[in-house]
Amino acid sequence: MIARLGLLALLLCLSVSACGDLPEPFLGNPGATAQRLAKPLTPLLAVPPGTDTLLPDAANRDLAKQLATALQATEVPAMVRQPAKTDWRLVTRAELDGKGVKPMFSVQDPQGKERGSAVGEVVPLKAWANADPALIRQVAAEAAPRVGAVLTSIRIAHDKADPTSLYNRAAKVEVVDVTGAPGDGDQTLTQQMRARLAVLGPVVLTTPTGADFVVQGQVKVVPIPKRKQRVEIQWVVKTASGDERGRVVQLNEIPAGTLDHYWGDVAVVVATEASAGVNDVILRQSGHDPNQTRQSANPDQTRQSAK
Repeated sequence: MIARLGLLALLLCLSVSACGDLPEPFLGNPGATAQRLAKPLTPLLAVPPGTDTLLPDAANRDLAKQLATALQATEVPAMVRQPAKTDWRLVTRAELDGKGVKPMFSVQDPQGKERGSAVGEVVPLKAWANADPALIRQVAAEAAPRVGAVLTSIRIAHDKADPTSLYNRAAKVEVVDVTGAPGDGDQTLTQQMRARLAVLGPVVLTTPTGADFVVQGQVKVVPIPKRKQRVEIQWVVKTASGDERGRVVQLNEIPAGTLDHYWGDVAVVVATEASAGVNDVILRQSGHDPNQTRQSANPDQTRQSAK
């Protein structure tokens, strides 16, 4: 028991400044992928070359290509092509703005109705007229996150109006068995994650039937010098179709053999920290802001922290 409590204290040292340069132990961190929600309402966003941009045809084709590439980097399935009947599309145009040119990007539904728009930074007229490839790439790179935000707004508005959408109901999450942990870690971590995540709101499942998301913990234990082990735990969040939407990574160094038999309170700490990060991923993918959700759930705590 003393050894276990000692390990628990080590895991909880993230609140103590004396921990020095050790990694924050088993602290949930959704990572960059967890922030992404720029998903259009269709499997494909068509990006045709613009025709009202004050650019020559070759530059229009290059801009469309760069826009599609930049959007793909943010996980928007964009492709340069003329829109099919069922495609959403991104229409690019430009207009004079004083001594410069203002690029504009319109997101349209398959019927050609504008559902949202984004405006780029004003470019000096001479630079725009030269259509330098580096400038085209810069315009596309600046536009992509703005277009992504428009797509997210469209998605959220659509989901708010749909009573069966994830925005309006609790997500159903299959928590599959953890793999790779020594001792009783696989079983204990699985049980604790299911219990802790259920408290936060999702409907936790043990089978894939009806699941919106799938969560799996993967443990890797690596020996390191000075008779220690590095324990890395990754909780991967995927859609039911297998598309990864985020992950929580936890890392710590422990005395070798500490977790060879029983995880006990360690599993509780790990699951408590990780479940919060996993829930943040699920909330974002459901169209919610995790910070606002927490404030709504704990208004008294929010008011106290604001004092």
